[in-house]
Amino acid sequence: MFKRYIGDRAFYRRIFSIAVPIIIQNGITNFVSLLDNIMVGQVGTIPMSGVSIVNGLLFVFNLCIFGATSGAGIFTAQFYGSRDQEGVRFTFRFKILICLLLAALGCGLFLGFGQELIGLYLTGEGDPASAAGAMDYGLQYLHVMLWGLLPFALTNVYSSTLRETGQTVVPMVGGIAAVLVNLSLNYVLIFGHFGAPALGVVGAAVATVISRYVELLVVAGWTHAHSHQNPYLIGAYRSMRIPGRLLSAIIRKGMPLLVNEFLWATGTAFLNQCYSTCGLDVVPAMNISSTMFNLGSVVYLSMGNAVGILMGQLLGASVPETEVRDTNRKLITLSVLSGLTFGILMILVSGIFPRIYNTTEEIRHLAAILITISAVMMPFHSYINATYFTLRSGGQTMVTFLFDSCFMWLCPVPLAFVLSRFAGLSIIPLYIICQGVDLIKCAIGAGMLRQGKWIQNMTGQ
Repeated sequence: MFKRYIGDRAFYRRIFSIAVPIIIQNGITNFVSLLDNIMVGQVGTIPMSGVSIVNGLLFVFNLCIFGATSGAGIFTAQFYGSRDQEGVRFTFRFKILICLLLAALGCGLFLGFGQELIGLYLTGEGDPASAAGAMDYGLQYLHVMLWGLLPFALTNVYSSTLRETGQTVVPMVGGIAAVLVNLSLNYVLIFGHFGAPALGVVGAAVATVISRYVELLVVAGWTHAHSHQNPYLIGAYRSMRIPGRLLSAIIRKGMPLLVNEFLWATGTAFLNQCYSTCGLDVVPAMNISSTMFNLGSVVYLSMGNAVGILMGQLLGASVPETEVRDTNRKLITLSVLSGLTFGILMILVSGIFPRIYNTTEEIRHLAAILITISAVMMPFHSYINATYFTLRSGGQTMVTFLFDSCFMWLCPVPLAFVLSRFAGLSIIPLYIICQGVDLIKCAIGAGMLRQGKWIQNMTGQ
């Protein structure tokens, strides 16, 4: 019975060769983000609130970039599985064009409406002076972070293509270089060490932007210097031509992913805005909780990426359906077990972690409770994540659109809006209810996996 869910050594060797570099890169990135968050938290609760609000808004942009590259990446993985380098080249061009467009749109939106967007999160009960201070710190941080949107977008183009073609080490090295630069500059620029001025939140933003340019230099520089290992790059910039048939297929299959990531990210931002109406203390408490959750979820989120890449390669190679289903079942089992393990670890440290921050005891206590709630839901979120990447690998982007973002806007978002504004619930029961509705997605995802409509090779279309 259990053998159906457990792979052999060759299976784990293959999955870990893809997943481990992604886990290391994401783990280091999130660990340094944790240290970055703690350093800003040492400046004070108000600066931490401003920075966390802006990072929540930038999260929407980041996921749009992820969605855009992932949409074309479905085809990249399958073209690579069928050894079609020209197809990979066309998907690479598409990623470049769509990410440049998104970077321009993101800069325009944040420059034009940054103050209004930050203000949405400062409407809860609390000291008006604290709200004004958080707004000021948030705007300072945002205006510097905008310089990092373009390198972030381009790095994702190169890194995603490298991963989809089986090269996960280089993005990991680029990520490690970036976080080391970020961490070092944070120490110098936030607190003013080694004769540098103490720039506070502005220093944190400058460090992040510089680190993104370093990451782009490492990843893109290596990729072009080793074009013999990446033949799709040969002639990639001679023109931006993409065959109309393929372009139509990428837009038809990939754009729902971009729209999905945008709607899911904006839904998450809207949920956080609803939570913030429960009081100004909720903003820093949610920041502490989400920082811990992001670190704890590294493995299962990275496993999701590995699931998408491996399943895409299997589908592109047209392996038998029984092998596809067997591999997928074992991958999802591994993902859920990773979510369960790190959920337990989060519960064990939930009372200790918030004490690292220079904030009030009330905020620390609230953050500990929120961490515990998130930890309990982590195995279920890991199942949902692996299911999402499985469906996506077979081009079921419209299904994943309904499964992910439509569910977000039909269930937790209206529920949070009504309960936060009309029922007068405090943050803890509100958070439990909004997290708990994701159990419905687990049942929906299981049904979609059984149907098997995602098992298709699209590279011949």
